[in-house]
Amino acid sequence: MVKEAIILAGGLGTRLQSVVKDLPKPMADINKKPFLEYLFNYLNYFKIKKIILAVGYKKDIIKEYFGNKYKDIAIVYSEEKELLGTGGAIKQAIEFCEEQEILILNGDTFFDIDLNKFYDFHISKHSKLSLALKLMKNFDRYGAIEIDENKKIVAFLEKAYKQEGFINGGVYLLNKNFFMSLNFHEKFSFEKEFMEKYYKVYDFYGFPFDNYFIDIGIPEDYEKAKRDFENFKYR
Repeated sequence: MVKEAIILAGGLGTRLQSVVKDLPKPMADINKKPFLEYLFNYLNYFKIKKIILAVGYKKDIIKEYFGNKYKDIAIVYSEEKELLGTGGAIKQAIEFCEEQEILILNGDTFFDIDLNKFYDFHISKHSKLSLALKLMKNFDRYGAIEIDENKKIVAFLEKAYKQEGFINGGVYLLNKNFFMSLNFHEKFSFEKEFMEKYYKVYDFYGFPFDNYFIDIGIPEDYEKAKRDFENFKYR
């Protein structure tokens, strides 16, 4: 069972500035609660014991709201002094992790998957990196990911219209020692300079789910989240 999670919560939220002003994007108000609180309730349901919040932009708002504990979860803050990119933020945050297999989530998306099944898949494949994949139809907002019959990732495709395909659901399981053994710059993209660079060298796997997914990065989906989360099942 996975015990530790990193949440990337340092983004500027530029596409949401018209509706969410002066807040880190994960603190966007959803029915009088920050989006991040819904993620915490979800992780608490799956008995995550420790969350490392990778924070940057207006980090004090997050720290003052959550403090160092939420329900049964200990909270640690990995603070960016400057923008490190998703990869740099994860590399800094993972130093606070004690476990070998680390769950990583984006602080502005929610993908309602069974984390225990995802973890069992990751372990069964002896995977260095596993991605939770969301099946989508008629989309052009996201790049697509292709897997083979063993669920090994064989291609990352650029954004283009597709009738059907898998997208990156923003939930990962990552082996700490493997990741830290690679050489990266201080600032780098987890997606471009790690996943898309190394998937041909190492075996990375994708686990398809057709579960609920929301990305609040644009105003339309932010408003949709307010409607969808009225009866949020994790409390």
